[in-house]
Amino acid sequence: MPNIHQTLAVLLPCYNEEVTIGKVVRDFKQSLPQADIYVYDNNSTDKTAEIAEAAGAIVRTEPRQGKGNVIRAMFQDIDADVYVMADGDDTYPAESALEMVQKITEGYDMVIGDRLSSTYFEENKRPFHNFGNRLVRDSINFLFGAHVHDIMTGYRAFSFTFVKTYPVLSHGFEIETEMTIHSLNNNLRIYEMPVQYRDRPEGSVSKLDTVGDGVKVLKTIFQMIREYKPLPFFGGIGSAVSLIGLGFLLSVMFDFWKTGMVARFPTLIGAVMLVIAGLLLIITGIILDVIAKNERKTFILDSNKFSLLRRDLTK
Repeated sequence: MPNIHQTLAVLLPCYNEEVTIGKVVRDFKQSLPQADIYVYDNNSTDKTAEIAEAAGAIVRTEPRQGKGNVIRAMFQDIDADVYVMADGDDTYPAESALEMVQKITEGYDMVIGDRLSSTYFEENKRPFHNFGNRLVRDSINFLFGAHVHDIMTGYRAFSFTFVKTYPVLSHGFEIETEMTIHSLNNNLRIYEMPVQYRDRPEGSVSKLDTVGDGVKVLKTIFQMIREYKPLPFFGGIGSAVSLIGLGFLLSVMFDFWKTGMVARFPTLIGAVMLVIAGLLLIITGIILDVIAKNERKTFILDSNKFSLLRRDLTK
């Protein structure tokens, strides 16, 4: 059981979830009776806010559209020892929240509610979503040498230190992917817990745009690899460019060896420029890699400061 002196916050970002939000709030109240349930209404055009408030939630509004913007506001506004984040669509089991909270109190920075190891592929009726989840999971695990099963789940629990040191950059549904990459890059303590996923009930409509949001997720992965893994990113591109340049250069040198003349000066100039450009990209990757490592050191120091501050405040 969580410490009775701990403060718990359940975070529910919502947009047009009047069909399910009342049940979700009641379920979390039953699972975590000591927690404050926060529903952030993101410009809903239905009765989401009224129903959530009637069910006992603390309702606030976030005018900036997008799940990432809502999470940014929640993390900034709400103070608690342990946070549980879920969706308002009744696809995640509230009864798993207590065990997630317990893992945070044991010292984990983030607990991931793993849908993909349980019922997601049977319950989810959108095949492109299944394909997208596998693609994102396999790509990130390969690039970061990790073994995370569910990269994009919206059911998570966080420590105070994670929430207050995590820089939310995404605006929309790519926020979960960003959280996972951030945690892997900074070697945070992650625990994955299988949860029973269920598809939306009849009458509840998904806000996900399969193609549009999929492109945003892939763009986020691309940007974060560029920022977090600059040496493999720029070094790989630079090596490829240099090899192409060397290929052209060797062809010119072979002709020179046979004839004693340089007959293709434009090719020679282009080849040299490609080799130089490739070397510059590799050097750029080395410099940015040093900067990225220094940023990770700064993040660790900031996290330690927040942890110390929290301990001082709770004494």
